[in-house]
Amino acid sequence: MAATIKSGKSTGPSKEPKKLVDVYFDKYAESHQNYTNEIIHWICVPLIVFSLLGLVWSIPFPYIKFLGRYNEDLNWASFLIGFSIYYYYKLSPVLSYFMLIVVFVFTYGVMELANWSAVGGPQLWQSCLVIFVLAWIGQFIGHKIEGKKPSFLDDIKFLLIGPIWLLHFVLLKWKIKY
Repeated sequence: MAATIKSGKSTGPSKEPKKLVDVYFDKYAESHQNYTNEIIHWICVPLIVFSLLGLVWSIPFPYIKFLGRYNEDLNWASFLIGFSIYYYYKLSPVLSYFMLIVVFVFTYGVMELANWSAVGGPQLWQSCLVIFVLAWIGQFIGHKIEGKKPSFLDDIKFLLIGPIWLLHFVLLKWKIKY
């Protein structure tokens, strides 16, 4: 037992418990120790998030009369964004705010791909599917190099942890507490 004084309080080092998000980051980091794998993840994880957003955006959304002219502004990706940002908010409000900024940038990119599609380019879902498949291949190459299986194979929630795991390094570099 830790050294105590008569009041019953510990005189040993007081260490507050880790936040859940840090526990997830530690677990995620276990399979991301190899430098090459980490570099691959810095490229592929954002591409996967972007392409997944575009793929979900491409799923036809029903016309809802009461939305009127706002029907074009709502799609299945709106729900994906809402769910993921809420999940991130529960883990770390600061990380969720920064992730929302990233999602806004990605949304702009998805809308630009959709505009390109409208003027004769490939369909949005086709472009995003190519990006998605190539990025996933990159991820698995990274894990082959690492010699460890991806974290999400043990727990599906690590698919959501990957993007904020990268983002937390940015915040640490900027000395922003998350």
